[in-house]
Amino acid sequence: MSTTSTQPDLLYSEEEEALRAAVRDLLADHCDPADVITRIESDAPHVSAAWKALAEGMGLAGLLVPEAKGGQGASHREAAVVCEELGRAVAPVPFLTSAVVATEALLACDTDDLLADLASGRLIGALAVGLDTAPGAPFTTVRLEDGLLHGELTGIADAAVADVLLVPADDGGLYAVDGDAATVTPQASLDLTRPLATVTLAGAPGRRLGEAGPAVRRALRAGAGLLASEQLGLADWSLTETVRYLKERKQFNRPVGGFQALKHRLAQLWLEVVNLRAAARGAADALATGEDADVSVAVAQAYAGQVAVHAAEEALQLHGGIGMTWEHPVHLYLKRAKADSIAYGTAGAHRETLASLVDLQAP
Repeated sequence: MSTTSTQPDLLYSEEEEALRAAVRDLLADHCDPADVITRIESDAPHVSAAWKALAEGMGLAGLLVPEAKGGQGASHREAAVVCEELGRAVAPVPFLTSAVVATEALLACDTDDLLADLASGRLIGALAVGLDTAPGAPFTTVRLEDGLLHGELTGIADAAVADVLLVPADDGGLYAVDGDAATVTPQASLDLTRPLATVTLAGAPGRRLGEAGPAVRRALRAGAGLLASEQLGLADWSLTETVRYLKERKQFNRPVGGFQALKHRLAQLWLEVVNLRAAARGAADALATGEDADVSVAVAQAYAGQVAVHAAEEALQLHGGIGMTWEHPVHLYLKRAKADSIAYGTAGAHRETLASLVDLQAP
């Protein structure tokens, strides 16, 4: 008697691999490491040409939006593949913040006009909740007074390029605020490829979209789940480039990669990256199907941060002197990995969430 497996198929489909190849080619043209380093030294770190090509040329800004609402009608699995490639290139584009987090918030509110604008790439959206906020955690709101919004929100990722801000207010509503109606002040950030800002509203008009609580929870859960795929891309690049470098670099007339101690370190890192791929794919598949999504996202984020940081640290150290230079891109990966490790909740916060979800309370 044959039995059907209930385990999800986490392998990449042909369509997902084709999407990966297309995104990787595009990023090779628009997000060369030297160009990214030049960008982050300027006042405009975002690569607008890359975002335009991704959003308008390939339609990736609308991946998670149903076709009936102007999007591609794809799933979180496809979005995860895009996140992997963006992580591999540390691309300074607002895909995670606009096409995932802001889009998921709008899907919870069912606002078709704004969704269509974000899906087409005509507008960039940003959820005005601190990047360090975990799904289900309390978040800061602004004051609603006489129909206008007043207050200050800090740690808002990609607010500088947002055309519309999705702002939670103290009446429990989520409001759409025109980016020009807010004062956006850059904040010091370790990761210069995903800049943070303070958003100040001083009597800004807003359009109520729906209830903030469910929308923010849904948006942050998707953000945390797909962030794991970005962290996978970071870790995979770090491992691949380090192996490549150690095969080329010679010491005592031998390739450095031939030394046993380094082989052991790379083997350990490879195991961690393989496990991260399973966790990240599990989170993406769970978000796509809606089955055990809370648990899968918590598992992925309880693990992903430490692996991405470890991979980038090993890449920095094993590249030797060249890895310590500003011209080599490895510092971009370490900074993004460190920043990602506290984005959408720390590993500790996700472990606490996981413990409560599976009834394993601390003593």
